[in-house]
Amino acid sequence: MNDFSKALSVTSSGLKAQATRLRHLAENISNADTPGYRRKLVPFETAFNAGNGVSMVETGRVQLDRSTLERVYDPSHPMADETGYFDSSNVDLMIELADAREAQRSYEANLKVFEQTRKMSSGLMDILRN
Repeated sequence: MNDFSKALSVTSSGLKAQATRLRHLAENISNADTPGYRRKLVPFETAFNAGNGVSMVETGRVQLDRSTLERVYDPSHPMADETGYFDSSNVDLMIELADAREAQRSYEANLKVFEQTRKMSSGLMDILRN
């Protein structure tokens, strides 16, 4: 496997990982007001591919954030207990939006590397043809 293929494999694994991260961030944001919802965390792991000899990024098993849920007093809420409290979600929109921006920028960086590698490969083929 040539260096161009290796570079494309690494960047495509980064694109897939960031796309998965963005999907779970969108789920967190959409469930920010869902009582009892725990935000999802997507860990990244390094995976060595023996077939092409490169280390690539993969997403690990999705984990739930185990931080405590905020107790909200609202006796009229359908999920309120006998004391009038219920557990809200542990999603902080500011953190989710910052993580989404970081994931978006990482995705864009991987995409630029992918495009540059493709252009270099195409340029090399043009040179070899002439």
